[in-house]
Amino acid sequence: MATHGRTAPARPARGRAAAGRSARGRAGPARRVAFDVLRAVAERDAYANLLLPTLLAERGLTGRDAALATELTYGALRGQGRYDAILAICSDRELARLDPPLRHVLRLGAHQLLATRIGPHAAVATSVDLTKDVAGPRPAGFVNAVLRRVATRDLRSWLEIAAPSRADDLAGHLSVTYSHPRWIVGALSEALGEDLAETEAALAADGERPRVTLCAVPGLASPAELVAGGAQPTRWSPFGVYLAEGDPAQVAAVAEGRASVQDEASQLAALALARAGAAGEERRPGGGRWVDLCAGPGGKARLLAGLASSRGARLLAADVRPHRARLLADRLPPVGDDGAAGASAAVVVADGTVPAWRRGTFDRVLADVPCSGLGALRRRPEARWRRSPEDVAALGPLQRALLAAALDSAAPGGVVAYVTCSPHLAETRDVVTDVLAGRDDADVLDAPGVLPEVPGLRCPEPHGAFAQFWPHRHGTDAIFLALLRRSA
Repeated sequence: MATHGRTAPARPARGRAAAGRSARGRAGPARRVAFDVLRAVAERDAYANLLLPTLLAERGLTGRDAALATELTYGALRGQGRYDAILAICSDRELARLDPPLRHVLRLGAHQLLATRIGPHAAVATSVDLTKDVAGPRPAGFVNAVLRRVATRDLRSWLEIAAPSRADDLAGHLSVTYSHPRWIVGALSEALGEDLAETEAALAADGERPRVTLCAVPGLASPAELVAGGAQPTRWSPFGVYLAEGDPAQVAAVAEGRASVQDEASQLAALALARAGAAGEERRPGGGRWVDLCAGPGGKARLLAGLASSRGARLLAADVRPHRARLLADRLPPVGDDGAAGASAAVVVADGTVPAWRRGTFDRVLADVPCSGLGALRRRPEARWRRSPEDVAALGPLQRALLAAALDSAAPGGVVAYVTCSPHLAETRDVVTDVLAGRDDADVLDAPGVLPEVPGLRCPEPHGAFAQFWPHRHGTDAIFLALLRRSA
């Protein structure tokens, strides 16, 4: 998925000396890092997965401290809904009326008490210390009292009290139990054909920590090289490996730009476009022409560049924003004197909805459209609290315009892949069916049939030709894929 939105700055506004003094506060550096990430997420729309590594490196946290900061950050973000429901019972003040720093401290404290092996005394005492560090001594007694009440029961016991009755309010029960907004519970259930067991499994999977998956760029690196360094081969992608532990940036192939972090479903979506037969491509003088309409930040474009080069084809990677196009140019495989992967890739600044190229130009077109990101809630847990149904609806016109432009860009017989990192029907099935309803020059291909090695991809009928990856089924992001062929 092309990521669209604000990102955290590379460094906080404070200088290193000030950050260092803050990190030596009463609560310790790991808890302070977690608090600072939660605050930045709430106040600046920062992305935890971008800001956390920056703060860990800046403040010199490694080993157990880094692991603790990571656990507290993601645990508090994933569990925010259920923790708020529990804290509301334990507090004599409305959470919404508390100063934001106190809410962050209470959520961190609740996570330590209810979801880690940290002892109750240590969890409460360090939360009180953190309160003094970030809000002064006056609120410390309040935080102490609330968390001592939280410590009187375990998570299961609290959920029996805090969650609505399963019999009386199933959606509300699932919302609190699995810490998702009610509207997302409904959206996942609808996408899964109202299957309750599958819906619960999908909600539970969003609370699990995902594995780090790497993709070896064809022609520049191989999975065997990464496996020799301690990684494990992915289940289905021929380009991927699972990183057992450690910082991906420390892997030589990643540092050298020959491999990158990329979810396995994302790799498979690119592979599906390459596998789907594009009529007439093999007869085109000079090789086939491929285009990625929304290529930033470049994950799928890197893989497509390698695949295109191996077939003698050329990839055009486009992005509407100049700074993303510049980043993309740096991340595409380097041009080699021997014609190695990437020698036939080019980057342009272009609006995918009003292409700067002629209609019917490309044999393969990727429309990896901007979306809500609800398919990546394991990696970006804050998105569940940041997004709204209105956000999903607002993206619809852009998604439809990009798919229409993708079909216009495809040559007769060419293949279009519509991809989005979301299982929400308003961003997946509805977009494709709406666009196709207004034209007679495209046919739906069997996307699951192009990836026969991957089970459980078919969407519920009558839309079984569409493919949907799921965290609980495949251990991947919830990426949607539709393959379309442009007719004459």
